[in-house]
Amino acid sequence: MELGQCRCFHGFTGEGCSEKLWLECNFPGSPGRPYGPWVVSICSAHCDTTRAMCFCGEGTKYPNRPVPEGCGFKINLPSKPNGPKLADWTKADFDNIFTTNGSKFGWCNIDPKEAYAGKVKFKEECDCKYDGLGGRFCEIPTTCSCLNQCSGHGHCRGGFCECDKSWYGVDCSIPSVLSPIGEWPKWLQPATLDVPVEAPITSDLVNIKAEVKKKRPLIYVYDLPPEFNSHLLEGRHYRYQCVNRLYNDQNTTIWTDQPYGAQMALYESILASSYRTLNGEEADYFYVPVLDSCIIIRAYETPQGMREHAPSRSYLTLDIYKKAYDHIIEHYPYWNSSSGRDHIWFFSWDEGACYAPREIWNSMMLVHWGNTNSKHNHSTTAYWADSWDHIPFDKRGNHPCFDPEKDLVLPAWKVRHPGTLKSKLWARPLIERTKLFYFNGNLGSAYANGRPESTYSMGIRQKLAEEFGSTPNKQGKLGKQYNKNVTVISKRSSNYHDELASSIFCGVLPGDGWSPRLEDSILEGCIPVIIQDGIFLPYENVIDYKSFAVRIKEEEIQQLVQILQGFNQTQIEFMLSNVRNIWQRFLYRDAILLEADRQKSLFGRVNDWGVEFSKLVGDDVFSTFIQVLHYKLHNDPWRRHLQSRRKNFGLPKACLRSVA
Repeated sequence: MELGQCRCFHGFTGEGCSEKLWLECNFPGSPGRPYGPWVVSICSAHCDTTRAMCFCGEGTKYPNRPVPEGCGFKINLPSKPNGPKLADWTKADFDNIFTTNGSKFGWCNIDPKEAYAGKVKFKEECDCKYDGLGGRFCEIPTTCSCLNQCSGHGHCRGGFCECDKSWYGVDCSIPSVLSPIGEWPKWLQPATLDVPVEAPITSDLVNIKAEVKKKRPLIYVYDLPPEFNSHLLEGRHYRYQCVNRLYNDQNTTIWTDQPYGAQMALYESILASSYRTLNGEEADYFYVPVLDSCIIIRAYETPQGMREHAPSRSYLTLDIYKKAYDHIIEHYPYWNSSSGRDHIWFFSWDEGACYAPREIWNSMMLVHWGNTNSKHNHSTTAYWADSWDHIPFDKRGNHPCFDPEKDLVLPAWKVRHPGTLKSKLWARPLIERTKLFYFNGNLGSAYANGRPESTYSMGIRQKLAEEFGSTPNKQGKLGKQYNKNVTVISKRSSNYHDELASSIFCGVLPGDGWSPRLEDSILEGCIPVIIQDGIFLPYENVIDYKSFAVRIKEEEIQQLVQILQGFNQTQIEFMLSNVRNIWQRFLYRDAILLEADRQKSLFGRVNDWGVEFSKLVGDDVFSTFIQVLHYKLHNDPWRRHLQSRRKNFGLPKACLRSVA
């Protein structure tokens, strides 16, 4: 780390990382619950106490084979037709997972060749949830997902970068004095002044056209201890969670559909950007990289994390952000000069920065949920463990979830298949959009497999389905205003993207907080219809939403069709045209092209997705983010009153001529 401290692997601490931590997989047991209450890390086999992960352990043929969750426990058959199988967390399944009898459903002693050949049985509930292992029986080592894949200067260990000699930083992108300058990343190479060769050599340099390549805004990224980022990646129990990519058995890239992957994508883009600076004295902004996306999706949920904050994950996450604040206050001098106003924090939680500690609220918050609390002034999630209503005032303060004067809503992570980009669904003309309105998503308890809570989606999706449901609910009823030109369905369609692209208007309704429906609509060229009062959507405080979207009040759901039919063809064509102009701002193209470069350096070629994304020329999420920062740099009122710090960049004084 830049503070001269060792960055230890998960489960190790102390000077030289010599102290080994003891991280339990299970809560304390009881007669009725010998393995304790359920938690993601629950284990009936061998617990690796450096990561709280479960493996077969010594005495088995494959001791390093994972035994995650239901793999190690008895599985109860469905209690009714088509019902789910359920694990009994009180009963270990030793008879099967440890068996050497090929006629039983084994796991820890199963030979992959025999299993692939169908010679032995295996337990279907067992799989390779942990990162770094591929094959049906976890027999193939694969590349793990690390920040910028350690920039080619280190080894990725489950999410933690072990840097080569002469390199350091969370992604091994920072060279030491021993690294040749020719190997330095482009963003770190000194700013250069390009002066034309034919320029006259005189004392008057004012009229020479020269270019300084280092651009503002300049962003300083805190090199936080790994507990705030790398350990959260290394300790995740589901490899596909909180990352935007994985690697298959051939170590080629597999993009995930994990919407929380946006946090990792933005972090990587900043780390590799020409806008990054290692000099905090010249920085315009300070990015504080806490990966809360690995907490919201339970990937990092263990007894150690939950014991102090049980049962609240929102309280746990607030505490992590507070510790990050305490760290930068103690070790860095930059906070006090602006009271944190030039600092940036990313909250990917379903309800955004609602649970942000009061100490950091002056800062800029990046979120996916722009609830101003003007109407919904309480926790809106239906999942009790994520509610922030109970967090004490002295921890959270009384701030709203989103302040449009200083914060920014960013799109969730979405990636498009090369074939989808080639087909250009986003450009489909009005004449080929035959459906007036489309929404496909969970519609609540009235439908099969619907969320049972009445508070889910704040009841908004349920109201929409009650009026316009296109398929029968559990009672066999359609919506009160059933209309063939309106689609409102709960079961995910296999032609989801094509159906979006065949519709004029598409619904954007909340889930447990934000839901990436706006991104789906925009990326398929459909006009978003936003039904969530007082809640800002991506970029809504910086671009004109009225030019490409429609807002309908929650109380106006019954008038949905009348409102949409009130737009004439000219108005619809205008909005569709504007959707086509902005759709690339909802893609994290920069992060995708960074990975394309890495794959090219490894395999000497660019994958199909890299080829298609390289053809796009519009501004993406990262470009838009930088543009917003640049605007704020020159327009935020508080900066006018801030005593400017001396900045050691730009043209030398000898190149400047004072104006009388």
